[in-house]
Amino acid sequence: MLLWETYLVSLQLSLSCCWAFNCQSTTSSPDFSLPGDYLVAGLFPLHSDYPGVRRRPTVTFCDRSNNFNGHGYHLFQAVRFGIEEINNSTTLLPNVTLGYQLYDVCSESANVYATLSILSTLGTHRVEIPGNPAHSSPMTLAVIGPDTTTHVTTTAALLSPFLVPLVSYDASSVILSMKRRYPSFLRTIPSDELQVEILVLLLQRFGWVWISMVGSEGDYGQLGVQALEGRATQQGICVAFKDIVPFSARPGDERMQSMMRHLAQAGTTVVVVFSGRQLARVFFESVVLANLTAKVWIASEDWSISRHISSVPGIQGIGSVLGVSIPQRLVPGLKEFEEAYVRADKGTLGPCPRGSWCGSNQVCRECWAFTEMPRLGKFSMSSAYNAYQAVYAVAHGLHQLLGCGSGACAGGRVHPWQLLEHIRKVNFLLHKHNVIFKDNGDPLGGYDIIAWEWNGPEWTFRVIGSSTSSPARLDINTTKIQWHGKDNQVPKSVCSSDCLEGHQRVVWGFHHCCFECVPCEAGTFLNKSANTLLLVVVAGTAGLFAWHLDTPVVKSAGGRLCFLMLGSLAGGSLGLYGFFGEPTWPTCLLRQGLFALGFAIFLSCLTIRSFQLVFIFKFSAKVPTFFRAWVQNHGAGLFVVISSTVQLLICLIWFAVWTPLPTREYQRFPQLVVLDCTEANSLGFMLAFAYNGLLSVSAFACSYLGKDLPENYNEAKCVTFSLLLNFVSWIAFFTVASVYQGQYLPAVNVLAALSCLSGDFSGYFLPKCYVILCRPELNSTEHFQASIQDYTRRCGST
Repeated sequence: MLLWETYLVSLQLSLSCCWAFNCQSTTSSPDFSLPGDYLVAGLFPLHSDYPGVRRRPTVTFCDRSNNFNGHGYHLFQAVRFGIEEINNSTTLLPNVTLGYQLYDVCSESANVYATLSILSTLGTHRVEIPGNPAHSSPMTLAVIGPDTTTHVTTTAALLSPFLVPLVSYDASSVILSMKRRYPSFLRTIPSDELQVEILVLLLQRFGWVWISMVGSEGDYGQLGVQALEGRATQQGICVAFKDIVPFSARPGDERMQSMMRHLAQAGTTVVVVFSGRQLARVFFESVVLANLTAKVWIASEDWSISRHISSVPGIQGIGSVLGVSIPQRLVPGLKEFEEAYVRADKGTLGPCPRGSWCGSNQVCRECWAFTEMPRLGKFSMSSAYNAYQAVYAVAHGLHQLLGCGSGACAGGRVHPWQLLEHIRKVNFLLHKHNVIFKDNGDPLGGYDIIAWEWNGPEWTFRVIGSSTSSPARLDINTTKIQWHGKDNQVPKSVCSSDCLEGHQRVVWGFHHCCFECVPCEAGTFLNKSANTLLLVVVAGTAGLFAWHLDTPVVKSAGGRLCFLMLGSLAGGSLGLYGFFGEPTWPTCLLRQGLFALGFAIFLSCLTIRSFQLVFIFKFSAKVPTFFRAWVQNHGAGLFVVISSTVQLLICLIWFAVWTPLPTREYQRFPQLVVLDCTEANSLGFMLAFAYNGLLSVSAFACSYLGKDLPENYNEAKCVTFSLLLNFVSWIAFFTVASVYQGQYLPAVNVLAALSCLSGDFSGYFLPKCYVILCRPELNSTEHFQASIQDYTRRCGST
């Protein structure tokens, strides 16, 4: 059955090749091909696609007048220049010559033509499929390009069964990172997954929570808008309006006029435009026609520094433009290489022999050469470096595969799948820039944050910051931004302003960002004063104990261990701030996790302190060897570390397996949306809570055993009271939670946690503070010695 499937695929590809090549013998231009020991293919948009409707399945001619693409030209020259550098190198691929076959992919049909040509056996127009496609021998070992996601998905799908490495310099769609679908794909441009994270961070940086989104038709724009909307919504950003610019759109047509009307009616100051360059041009020409001004336009990487967009007539009046772009790196020597190419005598326009190839490596009607060098703009510089970098990645992979490290390469036959494995592992410096691929074929690196500045007759692109990946972070110098408003103030983009203290939000409409502020009902407003008061009190106690650190009361309480106990209580109370405001991913992680860990540390200290007192007074004389070993090996500190580490591991497993996330519950109340976190019913939360319950029981047991200790060391009553309040608080909370799932349940949770923390603090520390401040005569060595002597007499009499 497999043989039949292979035969059918082979037949289909052969027919496709026959159609694509027009079944003619052709010769290629020397500008687009170079012989060598190993061939690399390059796919570039040297001409723009023709937007007209095609009624026949023919290959698009790429040599039409007035459609030359300067951006693609620089990519084309960067690859030629990189291969020339490598061939002239004595250290990289010594005694090996790289050749190339370069193609103009001005359209989808031209892209398919080029891909089938790459897969064809050398000297033929046939794609041969052996029993194992990975052992095929296509004309080229690796492919650089093409530019757009649409073209790349086609090329990658055709090359993947043969495991021919495909390294793209411009395609950033996240779907290309799926190794199961595109196993041989790599790229030198960051993925849109990182771009989406950076764009959301940019929106959050300036507090823009009420936005519009516009994308371009195709994988890049539609998948980008979809991912951005999902990520932004998770972070509490509301999308008021969303639309897609279709391929058929023209500036000012009925479809674009409708989009402009809805965009104006949305009332958002900020508009994110996640679009390719061609449709972004159509969009902004329509924006100028509709006179949409005083907005902030957030640019995706594909058009953020494109002269094709900044040159739109009248675009200087649209407002402010911020965006992300690939870090701008120059290819040293590329400009001089292009100038030398233009100066060389390349001939003039002339008729071609029927069926021959023109300079674009495409069946055409006239042969001609590039006689003028287009301007190398910032966008083209970044992309040209990515293409140049892709060439070097292939070369370094081949260098390793051929064992060239000894100074001479082994040579011999190479299969594409063998080269693919080595390209994935490359790690080298290229002009002080580290080139390395992640497991999914994406590069390491981030983006520049840019702002447009109007300087006279044209826009300039100014770098105002940068971003990093793993994790995604922003570093922006806001003083470099020229805003369109008065006094250079940051524009606001919110549906409703924040409510004052003592007021609550009443959401109206479909977005939680749109609300009215109404006074809270009597008895229902919970502010942050109780938790803040506990933190002031804790800090004051720490200062008091530090001042009286060498006194008997502080020493009997644990000495320096008291500061760890106070710090753990403070940390646990800090976690409760996560219950205030709208839940986010960080607050959902911290609000229960930080409380559970802080409380576990306090209970561990309390347990070991009570255990030590009981052991010293009752068992140290009976088992002196064990007591000596306990003291010498710092048994108390070791117990606290181990016990706290166990709770930390429980919390980490909880966060990894049952990650608390912000949720929206629409079913609980007909007119309310309940914002909460997902930790309440998870097994991780129950494990963390059960472990603290075990520590509480242990602390209670140890303190109860010491109920007959000397008065100054007898903490049984106070500890028992505090732990009893702890148990009552949580029993009350779980009882309420079992019968009530309303909007005030988080407030009940906070009250239970505050009661627990306050009770433990009061039971252990307040009696000692009372002695230090109000009964200093009891805080003396003589009083403590008398108390111990009295305990010894009582023990002796019994």
